[in-house]
Amino acid sequence: MARLPAFDFDRAPFLVIWEMTRACALACVHCRANAIPWRDPREMTTEEGFRLIDQVAAFGDPPPLFVLTGGDPMRRPDLAELVRYAVNKSLIVALTPSGTAAVTRRKLVELKEAGLSRIAVSLDGPDANTHDAFRRVSGSYDWTMRIIRTAGELGLPLQINTTVSRITLPSLEAMARRVKNFHVALWAVFFLVRTGRGASIDQVSPDQCEQVLNWLYNISLTAPFGIKTTEAPHFHRVTWQRDRELGRHLIAGAPRRRALLRSPRSVSDGNGFVFVDHLGEIYPSGFLPVSRGNARMGDLAATYRDDEIFRRLRDADGLTGKCGRCEFREICGGSRARAYAATGSLMASDPLCTYDPGTIVQPPVSGTPTPQGPQPVSG
Repeated sequence: MARLPAFDFDRAPFLVIWEMTRACALACVHCRANAIPWRDPREMTTEEGFRLIDQVAAFGDPPPLFVLTGGDPMRRPDLAELVRYAVNKSLIVALTPSGTAAVTRRKLVELKEAGLSRIAVSLDGPDANTHDAFRRVSGSYDWTMRIIRTAGELGLPLQINTTVSRITLPSLEAMARRVKNFHVALWAVFFLVRTGRGASIDQVSPDQCEQVLNWLYNISLTAPFGIKTTEAPHFHRVTWQRDRELGRHLIAGAPRRRALLRSPRSVSDGNGFVFVDHLGEIYPSGFLPVSRGNARMGDLAATYRDDEIFRRLRDADGLTGKCGRCEFREICGGSRARAYAATGSLMASDPLCTYDPGTIVQPPVSGTPTPQGPQPVSG
């Protein structure tokens, strides 16, 4: 595994996500996009997609990771063409298709030949009943299993995405057992933000969130795959605390877990992360619906670097409330999307964090996840 270059989140994001389409055959209860059954005729065209890719590449070296999502990106007939173009621009490209019959072996072969680096599929229950209830389409679990099997047969690196909410919480332990049975590079655990369709369902409580993060840490010590969280940046704080408490040199599995971490600090809304929707609108993330321009008309890099809201989101000293007092604000910073959804304020405290600032004797060094240890490398 190659060592990750140092990222300056003021210069470039770690991740650029492009929502290629809102079209999707599923009707997931938590969908932040309010996906629809058909393609919007206003979607960015193939040529506009090429220009967006040029803008992503223009961030410079190292370029951001580039993720194609939706809706269901498999609904775009130009998908392989866009992947190939991005790969030729030296971008690392990942894809998050929906678990539907649209993901055929032929299409996966075509995408691998185009240079796709990773495929990420959502699995929100350990069996058909729980997963299909969350996705609200019977058969989604079986289609997802077929994607997982085919990716393994083709040697296409696989990521599993799982949403944590009150609905999925009872199945998390069974989910972890299922993930361990797959040959995956990364388990990405998404903590619900109440936006889009997700506004109608309940997130876990702060205490439950803390329990899940500590449980994920325990799994990470010996898991043969990386674990990352989305919209729960306090996993970096939990990791620092637990490493310090246990003594990292005494944990047999810790070096491998540390090697599989993807970033030395949280990658969060507008801070290492930028999202472009199907119409070209630029957002700090898909969970933070505050448009800051349009990639069709503007410069993605200039928006990310210079826009007032993006700059505020990267200013840890501008945080308010408990997050503003926290000694972990540089490596965590709280979920800005959740704070906004709960309070209407971008810089308010993340209501899902239980940590009481000031209880750590020696705060972490700014920009590092632990007080010692090797720099993280890609998984």
